[in-house]
Amino acid sequence: MAAQQRHAHPDFQRLDRIDRWARRMDRAYRIPLTPIRFGWDAVFGLVPGIGDTLALAPALWIMKEAHDMGAPKTLLGQMGANLATDWVVGLIPLVGDIFDIGYRANTRNAGLLRRWVESRHAAPGVGPARPYGMAA
Repeated sequence: MAAQQRHAHPDFQRLDRIDRWARRMDRAYRIPLTPIRFGWDAVFGLVPGIGDTLALAPALWIMKEAHDMGAPKTLLGQMGANLATDWVVGLIPLVGDIFDIGYRANTRNAGLLRRWVESRHAAPGVGPARPYGMAA
């Protein structure tokens, strides 16, 4: 499938929406005069008790989209592990807030899903250079 046709596929349109949400949640804002970026996940995490749980809603939506797109159980498990790590560590006062800024579970999950979708839609004989779960 040509690149232009491929990106018109509904899976890629969904990925674009997922990427926008992941950006909002993980890296929408920059601390002035620093390279540090953060998003709504870190802001929600500042609310004691419920903030990190509120941040799960968009993260779970990303997982639901992955499931609806037919992602394999191994990929969904990896995404779930990222969310669980982010949520559990995020519950720790101060340490969790700093961790939220650096870990970026939504961005990680969007990247995992993008690699899987791209490998699924690769032209025959072209294939990805590496499986979806391996780092670049």
